[in-house]
Amino acid sequence: MTKLIAIEEHFLTPAIRAAWAASALGQEGTASFDRGEIEARLDDLGAQRLALMDESGVAVQVLSVTTPALHNLEPAPSVELARQTNDLVAATIARHPTRFQGFATLPTAAPAEAAPELARCVQELGFKGVMLCGRTRAKNLDHPDFLPLFAQAAALKVPVFIHPQVPQPAVREALYSGFGEAVDTAFAAFGLGWHYEAGIQFVRLVLAGVFDKYPDLQIILGHWGEVVLFYLERLGSLSRVASLQRPIADYFRQNLYVTSSGMWSQHYLQRALEIVGPTRLLFSTDYPYQYKPGGQARAFLEEAALSADDKELFAHGNWERLTGGGAPG
Repeated sequence: MTKLIAIEEHFLTPAIRAAWAASALGQEGTASFDRGEIEARLDDLGAQRLALMDESGVAVQVLSVTTPALHNLEPAPSVELARQTNDLVAATIARHPTRFQGFATLPTAAPAEAAPELARCVQELGFKGVMLCGRTRAKNLDHPDFLPLFAQAAALKVPVFIHPQVPQPAVREALYSGFGEAVDTAFAAFGLGWHYEAGIQFVRLVLAGVFDKYPDLQIILGHWGEVVLFYLERLGSLSRVASLQRPIADYFRQNLYVTSSGMWSQHYLQRALEIVGPTRLLFSTDYPYQYKPGGQARAFLEEAALSADDKELFAHGNWERLTGGGAPG
């Protein structure tokens, strides 16, 4: 049976919840998304998670803190909390070395500490990369403060997953408001805002020349490329005015991997396949948010209009090549 490695699989800790509660920003209105059954599944890093992985046909989860991770915290508490969280993931992997891998959680509010913590996570703890939740307060990912982090990721040859979070307050007020609190929040988050926000962060890295500076840097976008993948033809026109070393399309095809995030759409799969090709597709279920019983993850793979070889690449081969292969850890 084809091994499924799911790379966007979330968890949360009481310590991070407490830090969000103590922060002026916290989850920026999205706390209701992580309650009830979702909360229980986020908290569990043991038997229940493993049982639902088995039910879904997932062999390995790459663990990451759910959005907005530590991006909204003050610098000092975020540094220690990042270390504690990464040590917890390392201990979880040690208990189940064939079932879990890890993305680093970084104190982006203290950018000088982010690159060293990434190095520790990769070199000492064996993590496979890092997940960033887009902006850190008002700083977009292309802010000069984050260049050392991207330099470190490129040097370590590990991918950076850009995960969604809600847009800045001014953007939410201008574009995603006026329908009542519940609708406004959903509109700015899973309805649309999350996905534009994450995709735009990648485009900003392109336009800022980050990939010209670090041509080997590899980014992952979830949800089939966070909208921008589907507008590549239009985005390509930016090459006429941006001072870049390559056409816009080249950055999408040479510096970007795309994953499914539990959106079981064969149409989106085919569109992504046409743009980035079979060697840049990665599998993910967006656990626990998109989990539903019935083995949907494996069914989606089995029904995909892909060759047997390309199914293997999508299911696990591309991830293993991107992260150096070998056993989970």
